[in-house]
Amino acid sequence: MNYDRELDARGLNCPLPILRTKKSLAEMTSGQLLKISATDPGAVKDMAAFAKQTGNELLSTAEANGEYVFLMRKH
Repeated sequence: MNYDRELDARGLNCPLPILRTKKSLAEMTSGQLLKISATDPGAVKDMAAFAKQTGNELLSTAEANGEYVFLMRKH
């Protein structure tokens, strides 16, 4: 899937992936897609909760070889 911006949060632990996601989304316009890569297993729950709290849409979550990839649409 195409995305407008990519965030590499690999190697960062909670809460840094969420904080970087929030900062990246703030610099984007409504409807744009952000791809986030993370290695912190806690990011799975955190991204879902963040999306719910902020109104952004978490389109997909995938995991491969200890790396998590999220696709989020800015509200």
